[in-house]
Amino acid sequence: MLQLSEEVEQALERDGPVVALETTLVAHGFPVGEGIAVGRASQAVVRGAGAVPATVGVLDGALQVGLTDGELERFDARARKVGPSTIAACVAAREIGATTVGGPLVACRGAGIRVMATGGIGGVHRGWESNPDVSGDLGELARTPAVVVCAGVKSLLDVAATVELLETLGIPVVGWKTDTLPLFYWAAGGPALTDRVDTPAQAAAIARAHWALGGAAILLVKPPPTEFDAEPLIEEALAAASAEGVRGAAVTPFVLSRLHERSRGATLVVNRDLIAANALTAGEVAVALAS
Repeated sequence: MLQLSEEVEQALERDGPVVALETTLVAHGFPVGEGIAVGRASQAVVRGAGAVPATVGVLDGALQVGLTDGELERFDARARKVGPSTIAACVAAREIGATTVGGPLVACRGAGIRVMATGGIGGVHRGWESNPDVSGDLGELARTPAVVVCAGVKSLLDVAATVELLETLGIPVVGWKTDTLPLFYWAAGGPALTDRVDTPAQAAAIARAHWALGGAAILLVKPPPTEFDAEPLIEEALAAASAEGVRGAAVTPFVLSRLHERSRGATLVVNRDLIAANALTAGEVAVALAS
């Protein structure tokens, strides 16, 4: 069920640097056509850092780890959005499944990949007091020994509650050249962080110690290189989603589409830039871990 590309398999056999990448951003995170360009750019940035990209998605009855350019093009808006709880059904049905953060983590655990890059992780949704909606990403982070490079928690979520749950689950949140948690579209403003690194070697050292002590994932949070204050638009988009009855996995692509439209493309630029920046750092950390 887990199918590695020849390039990824060979890299892992020689303990080389590999970075897992998701496919939801390709299929659902950007307007039609742009997601594929972002996916290709992420792969190129990882290669530029000296690592092998392992883009993960469900294709042809398997969880594929390492996609060719032609395979990547099959992930469009018609692809099913899948996480840890739905991958098996997608595989069995031979559907095309675009993986969220939890999907590549499943592949990381199965294949032994130790680094992943993404935009932002899922977590505790706003309004959890009355509607306890928590992303499956957190469960996978608690099970998978991998460094996940991201720009923090997705902005449409309850960031403070997510940080508290990460601590409960024993998942370290380490700042990459920052002392506060980035707020995805905004570089600062989140809770203070207890730990910070400024080099890939420092990140690799913490990861090795964490795993030697039986720990699982580490979040390496990196401020976005460009910024936009999206909070008013996020609240507006979430209200629209509620009014239109959008629920569950459909909320994130609905809100992202609304943000891109209402910000006149500003959030699109931030999202694209931070994904590339995170892929670069992930590649550098993977190289440090393989050294």
